[in-house]
Amino acid sequence: MTYCVGLRLNRGLVFMSDTRTNAGVDNFSKTRKMFTWEVPGDRVITIMTAGNLATTQALVSLIEERSKATKERSPTILQEPSMFQVARMVGSTLKEVISETASSGQSASSKFKASLILGGQIKGGAPTLFLIYPEGNFVEVTAETPFFQIGEAKYGKPILVRAYDPDMSFNDAAKLLMVSFDSTIKANLSVGMPFDLQVYANDTLKVGPERRIEAEDPVYQSIATGWGDALRNAFKSLPTYDL
Repeated sequence: MTYCVGLRLNRGLVFMSDTRTNAGVDNFSKTRKMFTWEVPGDRVITIMTAGNLATTQALVSLIEERSKATKERSPTILQEPSMFQVARMVGSTLKEVISETASSGQSASSKFKASLILGGQIKGGAPTLFLIYPEGNFVEVTAETPFFQIGEAKYGKPILVRAYDPDMSFNDAAKLLMVSFDSTIKANLSVGMPFDLQVYANDTLKVGPERRIEAEDPVYQSIATGWGDALRNAFKSLPTYDL
């Protein structure tokens, strides 16, 4: 399992993903789940992946290979005119990878499914996010649904719903995501550190600050400890229900 979140703020986009993969309770490893393609001044495109590792690695490799393609394979992810068209291409590619796996003699094709968060901006368009399903279809972020989660989403969602503010700063958004991810790793062994964090500011058309947040990161440790203490204090301050 995994956990990835993409937030759309009024000032830009924020992405965070964990790096844990597992094939059983005693077989854990780390792998990157956030991938970015950039043409400075023209576009920035970021994809986060969740699901079968073989599927997601094949998808990213295929997108990378085709991004360097000749005219016979144009347009590529670096040539599509809009983020909507990029989402269509990525969704089609994901469906293609899953279909080829299922038709190669493998059974239970559902085991090879994956989902994606796609985000970024292309010159002339607005920054946006898409949630792409294994079937290749997708939905776009809206004012009513300003963030997407994939993977083990349920534990980290409550704080996002309660504390998200479209006007918040990138720093506060990073803090919010750290709380969301900390809540998740404390509840589910299949999500783990380090975390990858990336920020994209509107209309810059270049990758913003990127960080890999390790378990010993002092700011993360302070946030995790402070959030736990704040929850305990808030619980104690609530009125007692007399039985």
